[in-house]
Amino acid sequence: MTEPVLSRHQICHLFAAHAREVIREPAVIFWGIIFPILISLGLGLAFTQKSETVYRVGVVRDNAEVASNGTGLESFLENRAGNLDLPENQSPAWQMTLEDTLLGTTRFEFVRTDWQSAMVQIKRGKLNLVMSPAKDKGIQYHFDPRNPEAELAYLKLSAAAQGRAEAGGGAHGQISPLTVTGTRYIDFLVPGLICMNVMMSCMWGISYGMIDKRSKKLLRRMVATPMKKSHFLITLMAVRIGMNLIEAVLLFVFVCLVFDIAVQGSIAALTALFFAGNIAFCGIAIFTCSRTANTEVGNGLVNAVVMPMAVLSGIFFSYHNFPEWSIDFIQMLPLTIFLDGLRAVFNEGAGFAQTAMPTAVLAAMGAVFFVLGLRIFRWH
Repeated sequence: MTEPVLSRHQICHLFAAHAREVIREPAVIFWGIIFPILISLGLGLAFTQKSETVYRVGVVRDNAEVASNGTGLESFLENRAGNLDLPENQSPAWQMTLEDTLLGTTRFEFVRTDWQSAMVQIKRGKLNLVMSPAKDKGIQYHFDPRNPEAELAYLKLSAAAQGRAEAGGGAHGQISPLTVTGTRYIDFLVPGLICMNVMMSCMWGISYGMIDKRSKKLLRRMVATPMKKSHFLITLMAVRIGMNLIEAVLLFVFVCLVFDIAVQGSIAALTALFFAGNIAFCGIAIFTCSRTANTEVGNGLVNAVVMPMAVLSGIFFSYHNFPEWSIDFIQMLPLTIFLDGLRAVFNEGAGFAQTAMPTAVLAAMGAVFFVLGLRIFRWH
């Protein structure tokens, strides 16, 4: 009878000992409890904390269309949407609010634009759809029908416009699916996947791998070898960049064959930007793993770098969903700089002139973090 009691007693003590190990490590509490709460807060601000849903709509028109479309688009904007009387270079020019006790409030912001600017803004996720006058004096809606957010915006907006048309005897709207390369959601997504893979590969492959080796005393053995820290870290980065290049090429070939995606900009500019992005995240990874030997802390440090950018930088959705006050900060994140530059080359036809700044910033960022990490790096 004493054996089970003794066993239970030992189990209780062991449980208490392991629990104290966790509680006494502040980093574990922070990254396991507080950090997920902060991430949920960030996503909540983007999607659930808004008092109303906002859609941005581009309005493309010229003087001839305005003159011949008095009962269509112009009539809708003048009578259904409120004119804000803003200067030509400011937006939105009109806005419309739809009140619904069940579905919530929806606000449409209508922006004056031209076709070239409208296509760029759709590719960047700044516009949900585009309206233009139709030949039958109605309204023509331009959007990607495979984009759920754009389709929902069209359904709500066209219902409001149709109600106005029926009251005034105007024509109903027409759908014109966008077939311009770069306006599909898959065109928006693929650069995001490439950038995310670079970040994850560098941070987990270099940072966590290095911390794990340090915790197992494997790096200690290298101190006795005639090897410089800089050589060790540079070759580690080179191998990781080579792997990232192979993975990116395979992903690109796959989506080209399956989804007919093409790079509209300069391949040379794309290559330079890709390597600069790799250098930036390799440098950040070296700096992150330069001191700690605790894998729990290392896991938290890596997540502290990866998770905010994965949520904020616009991999799967436009970061313009976040509050306006946060956009300037988000655009300064390394992943956002990398991603905006890559999307500009993929979807907007950008070349060296447009990507020179983000390429230089990413390369400089990687060099600075590498130097800092090299100075404080320790083998054990």
